[in-house]
Amino acid sequence: MSDDVSYELLGFDNVLLPVGDLGEAVGFYEQTGFAVAFRFDEAGIALLKVGGETPGLLLRAEEGLGPRPPAWPSARVWLEVADARVAASRIAGAGIALLGEPFPVATGWTVEIADPWGNVIGFTDYSKRPELARRK
Repeated sequence: MSDDVSYELLGFDNVLLPVGDLGEAVGFYEQTGFAVAFRFDEAGIALLKVGGETPGLLLRAEEGLGPRPPAWPSARVWLEVADARVAASRIAGAGIALLGEPFPVATGWTVEIADPWGNVIGFTDYSKRPELARRK
């Protein structure tokens, strides 16, 4: 990159998650509490809202992508929630398997789930560091 051209990372746009079946993926994520911002089946995409922010989780149908085990090595996306243990209870109550019990992290608690294609989503809180939380 030339020295006269600079850029600054301004924030996230969207996080893309590959899925094998868009309809099944939308249903799975709606069960976990996500709202759909838009769905464009012809393009094989659906955007899930994350709080009041414009970026979200973009589900993208990938031809030939089959189910993967939850232990599939993949990047993890963690999203902030007010209370991860409450989120865990709600998600488990909706019939979604947790990848274990909520566990402590430096800022609070986290619980993780995996969708049928092995994408791991974590729900984390800032109960130990409330000054860092979006909501105080």
